[in-house]
Amino acid sequence: MALAGYPIEKIATLMHHPYKTIQNYLNPDFSITNGHYNVRIPGKLAPYEREVIELRSKGLTYPKIHDIICKKGYTGSVASLRMFMQKERTRMHEQNETEKPHSEYVQRKSLCQLVYKKLEDIGTITAKQYQEVLKKYPLLSELYALTKEFCNVLFSNNPAKLDEWINEALKYDIPKLQTFINGIKKDLTAVKNGIIYSYNNGLAEGSVNKIKVIKRIMYGRNSFELLKAKVLFGELFHVKFN
Repeated sequence: MALAGYPIEKIATLMHHPYKTIQNYLNPDFSITNGHYNVRIPGKLAPYEREVIELRSKGLTYPKIHDIICKKGYTGSVASLRMFMQKERTRMHEQNETEKPHSEYVQRKSLCQLVYKKLEDIGTITAKQYQEVLKKYPLLSELYALTKEFCNVLFSNNPAKLDEWINEALKYDIPKLQTFINGIKKDLTAVKNGIIYSYNNGLAEGSVNKIKVIKRIMYGRNSFELLKAKVLFGELFHVKFN
């Protein structure tokens, strides 16, 4: 605007700034950076700051510290000591946060998804992050391998591999894993049959679940005769339209 020939008064009016501000901006030697910003101005406490920090770290109260430094020439108030220490704590905290090494956060659910998904199918964790996690927690690598091996055992058609897997899993002192193994041992024959044979009782379990859902929907509102009719009608509907 100045190069276009506008006077400073006109520029100040259009830009909603005082005349002096526009004049300063047009001065090539003027710095727009405020030299006083974030700069500590030394006051009465300046010669005693280090001593105040040291005394406070030893647990001395502010009135006691005030008495000590007043004998050495300090003329300020106790409130100034409190304000100084509050700002000092804030400054130290910010400094510590700045000096901390940058760390990346990996969600626990991302690590859990690796049990049943491939790494490339999970968008919340990268291959580099996965490798770093395994370096920090080597046990995870072994558990992932154990989980994948269990999946291979289920589809191997070889029940002897289940015994080998159980013996390997017993080496880990993990309560939840041990509970899972105990559950397998209680019904070991059925689990091995599930490995050997390609068929299962899923159809029967599905029918039972469907009946239970109907029963819960009708609970307390209808008779057994109506429940029976609704279940049979559902089966008839399924046979007719499928």
